[in-house]
Amino acid sequence: MRLVYTAFAALILFSMASAQSGRRIKTKSTPQTKSASSTRTIDENVYSESRPFKPVLLRPRTQKKPRPTPKPAETKPAEVKDEEDDIISIESSLVTIPVSVFDRNGIYVSNIQQKEFKIFENGVEQEIAYFGKRDQPFTVALVIDTSGSTQFKIEDIHYAAKLFVRQLKPQDRVLVIQFSSGVRVRAEPTNDKQELDRAIEKARFGGQTALYRAVEFTLRKRMNKIRGRKAIVLFTDGVDTSRWRNGYMRNYGDAEESDTLIYPVFYNTFLGSITSGTVMSGPFPGVGGMQGARAQTFGKSYLEQLAAYTGGRVFHAGQSRGLLVQAFQGIAEELRRQYSIGYSPIEVGEKGERRQIKVRVYRPDLRVRARDSYIVGETKKTDDGN
Repeated sequence: MRLVYTAFAALILFSMASAQSGRRIKTKSTPQTKSASSTRTIDENVYSESRPFKPVLLRPRTQKKPRPTPKPAETKPAEVKDEEDDIISIESSLVTIPVSVFDRNGIYVSNIQQKEFKIFENGVEQEIAYFGKRDQPFTVALVIDTSGSTQFKIEDIHYAAKLFVRQLKPQDRVLVIQFSSGVRVRAEPTNDKQELDRAIEKARFGGQTALYRAVEFTLRKRMNKIRGRKAIVLFTDGVDTSRWRNGYMRNYGDAEESDTLIYPVFYNTFLGSITSGTVMSGPFPGVGGMQGARAQTFGKSYLEQLAAYTGGRVFHAGQSRGLLVQAFQGIAEELRRQYSIGYSPIEVGEKGERRQIKVRVYRPDLRVRARDSYIVGETKKTDDGN
């Protein structure tokens, strides 16, 4: 029996490792290069790299005639943006990409040197102009789903959210946004932990789920005004019940155009509704039963795609407070351990153009996660007018 358990655990670990970004590539070994400033050698033929994200644009089952979805490379920003869109702007022609690196067991690798990284844009290697791996202040938008489906989890949500705030450093800031039928800002960016605790406590359940509007509001009305490192922690089941049927497509466009990492914390309200004897609605009012389960599947896919577009990842809350706390701890830890790589594109694209990105690390068997594209915005001038 112990042998069976061991084999089963090994199978799970293999599946988890293969499902994440990053791969190992090996060819015949060539002479290694050595830096004068370090004893670590680099084999140019052994590396791990981020994988391009290929979105699977699912649609809610209740839509009778879905329109064809254009391929990502053909999507025009004008179709998903308005005058308030947050497009990644090149600060003094510098594009900065956050990168997370893990080993095959999911442990963060924190000792990688700049010379072990390479970054490519549209297949062309770029010269790294900025490299950082030390703790830097960041701003996090804590976006909490307070719709009716969260009523059995609200106390756990409050507890875990407060714990997340406690893990941040004094220079980090948090804003609190709640949404149900509407969207409401409970606290603007602050590092006052008592104020944040009060804001979190005010987030109470009730109403439908205007998820797509909440994501759009957070990206366009708040995060696009914040400079520096920033992320959204989105606590939800991913199911929108507000009848805004194409809102998720707009969210995908906003996510790719933004320089904000998105970390959804997914919880399965359908299982909770079965346990409590209630019926969860689907992506539109009046949908329950099996369609409720389909809605939950669609919601999970929606959150996975939001994370992938930005270089974040989905955390699963599970059915216990302990798992929920672990999710928030994982997000805080990842934000602390990310590498930051900046480069000035050899060929600066036109405004609105999509540019593909690939990050490579010259070590084997690692998982490398970073956003795989960005939309070119206007080049902003520095304070000295250059």
